[in-house]
Amino acid sequence: MIQYIRGTLADMDEESVIIDHQGIGFQVYISGQTFEYLPAVGSEIKMYIYFQVKEDAFCLYGFLTKDDLRIFKLLIGVNGVGPKGALAILSVLSADNLRFAVIADDAKAISKAPGIGAKTAQRIVLELKDKLKLEDAFHTQEELVKNPQIELEKGVRQEALLALTALGYSASEASQVLSGIEIAPETDVEDVLKLALRNMAFM
Repeated sequence: MIQYIRGTLADMDEESVIIDHQGIGFQVYISGQTFEYLPAVGSEIKMYIYFQVKEDAFCLYGFLTKDDLRIFKLLIGVNGVGPKGALAILSVLSADNLRFAVIADDAKAISKAPGIGAKTAQRIVLELKDKLKLEDAFHTQEELVKNPQIELEKGVRQEALLALTALGYSASEASQVLSGIEIAPETDVEDVLKLALRNMAFM
């Protein structure tokens, strides 16, 4: 079983990357969210792998964090959701946004993924609600970016998220707005809430 591949990023597009490992080029399928975090071609890269064995092919699905891989595995464990469907979901929702959508019963946000209908989205909410926890949110960023600012950002974002949901906004809407707000060392929760409420008006 392949756990991860470390090598040189030889080529990439929005659907897959080619990782050169000891002269062998591995094609690895990725989500749109993963594509946004890829380094430049020629850089060293490590991807956590889900290895799918089919009758006519072997397919590799890659993720930059263990958390994204875990969420992917949970999604394909839902009846009616295959690897391509799971990647589609993780292309429109980050792992954290999916957590918020599931916890908030926001099947509509999940159904925005190509090929995912309303019934399938509702099934995902029902089957994953007991498997996803709010406190696990924002860990993806911690794995991707080792930064002393992360702990501060995490606390401020979580407090702002709770405040917005208390005001009646869905968790997925709140997390989407908060993800676009840059938090500096001097930024407090009140500042973030003001920006978030202003941005909510344009959604």
